[in-house]
Amino acid sequence: MNLEQMGQAARDAAYVLADSSTHTKNQALLVMADALEAAAERILAANQQDLTAARESGISESMLDRLMLNPERLTAIANDVRNVVSLPDPVGSELDSRVLENGMRLSRRRVPLGVVGVIYEARPNVTIDIAALCLKTGNASILRGGRETFNTNQELVKVIQQALAASQLPEAAVQYISEPGREWVSGLLKLDQYVDMIIPRGGANLHKLCKEQATIPVIIGGFGIGHMFVDDSADVVRAIAVIDNAKTQRPSVCNTIDTLLVHEAIAATILPLLSQRMAEKGVQLVADEGSLALLSAGPASVRAAGEGDFDTEWLGLTLGVKLVSDVNAALAHLRQHNASHSDAILTNSMTSAERFINGAPSAAVYVNASTRFTDGAQFGLGAEVAVSTQKLHARGPMGLEELTSYKWIGQADYLIRS
Repeated sequence: MNLEQMGQAARDAAYVLADSSTHTKNQALLVMADALEAAAERILAANQQDLTAARESGISESMLDRLMLNPERLTAIANDVRNVVSLPDPVGSELDSRVLENGMRLSRRRVPLGVVGVIYEARPNVTIDIAALCLKTGNASILRGGRETFNTNQELVKVIQQALAASQLPEAAVQYISEPGREWVSGLLKLDQYVDMIIPRGGANLHKLCKEQATIPVIIGGFGIGHMFVDDSADVVRAIAVIDNAKTQRPSVCNTIDTLLVHEAIAATILPLLSQRMAEKGVQLVADEGSLALLSAGPASVRAAGEGDFDTEWLGLTLGVKLVSDVNAALAHLRQHNASHSDAILTNSMTSAERFINGAPSAAVYVNASTRFTDGAQFGLGAEVAVSTQKLHARGPMGLEELTSYKWIGQADYLIRS
């Protein structure tokens, strides 16, 4: 492999994609979706190889869940690609326009970013999500998945490139760095002659590496401590169901909650119910001093919180619990403990809800809803490239529009400046 050659090929492919019609791109996506289902046996066999190797290496259960594909998940991935086809193509649309006093019509038109580099860990669905969204928006992509998904990603990229070729589009529109060494990541981060944006999807260490080494703009996302605050006005019984969903529906992903903040006025009522439900779901509770006694009286597994526990993204069946005096104290905790992804309040008070919405520093904020909805497909974006937790260009699930920029278009009748 040669990164310079990959970069040049991606840049050339991006020029072709930028001039391709929506119909051409959609047809390629439909071919890709059908090809994924046709190659299911091959893809799942490769995934089993990765799962076996991952288990032998002692990988955690939460990471195994991220890595695993089965027929249902593969069908869902193919259907997500078809859903992207049904979405409007943002490329070429006008953001605004006006006619200047000199007669020039001035507008801003959406255009592709160009070449997107994505570095991610044990999530094979990300390979397809990125390829589909980048293709729809006319962007070429260079992908670097984790070693845990090596065999699966090799098969997925073969399917993608075969679909591109069958659709008369350049195979280099989606390329994959298959070499395992970290030096290839460092090389991609400095390929600014060809790559327009880097999107890391992984833990804090990956984001830190990209921020420190990249000579290309980096979109930071996918990491953050998820919080849910139960206000004293909340419906306690209904709140338990939302807490359960936000923690256990799929505990290995980044939009689950890591910390539950409970208004001290309702602690004696809700914590016994919480202990019962979390015991049923096998969740270990990590309790602050205020909640420890109440939780220890229940059936759930409980331990006292230690240093760093409320700064931990658990990615599994562990939940921190802390008592707070009011919504302002909850917001103070969020700001101190890396609330940047998805956070929620359960309340029947409009005042508390608005205070939380305005004060939470998160990319996605919910009132009386599970944080598990922070997802491109759930938001109606078709899929997502990442969940951005920074504040520039894009925030939250990054769908089609977030993969575009714009250019100014001036149209006139042989106009000159006086």
